[in-house]
Amino acid sequence: MPPRIPGVQRLGAFSLCLRPAVKPATPSLLPVIQTASMSQKEKKRLAKQDPYRWAQMQQRKAAHLKRREEIEAVRAKQHGDPIRGIQTPFIESFDFAGQAPLSKPPVDADGNPLEEPHPLPTSPHILNNLIHKDELDSAIETAYTLTRPMESDLVTVDSEEYQKQLEKHEEEHAKAVEALKRITHMDNGSAKDRLHANIRRCVETFGRHQTDQFLRPKALSRGQTREEKPVRGGPDTGSSEVQIAILTAKIRALANQLETGRGYKDKVGKRDLRLMLHRRQRLLRYMDRKERGSDRWKHMIETLGLSPATWKEQITT
Repeated sequence: MPPRIPGVQRLGAFSLCLRPAVKPATPSLLPVIQTASMSQKEKKRLAKQDPYRWAQMQQRKAAHLKRREEIEAVRAKQHGDPIRGIQTPFIESFDFAGQAPLSKPPVDADGNPLEEPHPLPTSPHILNNLIHKDELDSAIETAYTLTRPMESDLVTVDSEEYQKQLEKHEEEHAKAVEALKRITHMDNGSAKDRLHANIRRCVETFGRHQTDQFLRPKALSRGQTREEKPVRGGPDTGSSEVQIAILTAKIRALANQLETGRGYKDKVGKRDLRLMLHRRQRLLRYMDRKERGSDRWKHMIETLGLSPATWKEQITT
């Protein structure tokens, strides 16, 4: 008899699939990283089974989190604020246009100061209405000479009437000097006057007609020779560091204005603040390429308190 070959019992046992076969995933060559996460059930079991070990784990975790918060706080402080940067005495003096010798410390709810005031850099020669102190002193001296009573044939120097005229002249001159001092004092000026004064201070502090006298130039690369630059005809008002300082003064004034009252609704002011921030960022990146590591760069960064947040990352306000 021929051998019996078992056949297919039923055709329904086959499943026909027309989809292509799924390729197996490529095995990863990276090492397996074991995480320290535990489920809530495992935590309860460990706390019940070995409470001393569980307490040690919690203590180590708390110490680790505390240290991580300290490191993040120091890192955030060094990184600074993209708008205000890091607070420096020169930056604080912008609020007073360089007229206040001491800072204004913050106070609590009862009006008590939270810290001791510290000295600020001053510019007493800068007065209101774009006047220099030497100009005012010269004008006062000239006016005193022109208005002083003169001797005549009828009024001699030794006469009593001439002495009365001198006393009256001294009194009126003292009143006029006091009135001029009040008019030209920066405390009686507007925000625009303080901005003009701060611009003059920035030109005097960061202008290369001043800084070239005490700051060393950037070191030359191999094969380069230093070229002699022409003598400046006046104060430097267009260099990058001067423009950055002026923009910093404007940014601080506008930021202070937006933080008071209903300034948070000033959309035009916010847009102007963003434009000035990005303009300063472009200038800082240019200075970073050209003057990185030089005395001019260090002087600008330390005086204005410009942190990496002001030029390294994207600024969103």
